[in-house]
Amino acid sequence: MREIDKVAWIRIEDGRILSTRSRGKDVWYLPGGKREAGESDLDTLIREITEELGVVVLPASAVHVGTFAAQAHGHAAGTLVRMTCYAADYQGELRPESEIEELAWLGYADRHRVSPVDQLIFDHLRSTDALR
Repeated sequence: MREIDKVAWIRIEDGRILSTRSRGKDVWYLPGGKREAGESDLDTLIREITEELGVVVLPASAVHVGTFAAQAHGHAAGTLVRMTCYAADYQGELRPESEIEELAWLGYADRHRVSPVDQLIFDHLRSTDALR
């Protein structure tokens, strides 16, 4: 079994979560990405969010939300993605950068539009009343 190690940013405002859609993709993903060799969770989070959204995550504000695993969307059966999630404040203005084509604030009703691991995260956030 293959596992993809990713770190994601949980940014919720007014009961909606920030999500991204990459060029050529048909589903939405939480912002973040794959860890590079030797990177800590926060190093990965800061690098990926700066690359994708043009803002700086404030590491002192980071709080671990949870770690979730599911079949990786668009990969062969048996390929799991393990997503370590952090909520954190940021500085700057959110804008799509790099491979990100658009940003959206999604609610729980949009659960069907996101990847399988993100669906688990949506369920968790709904259970804590963070996501409407």
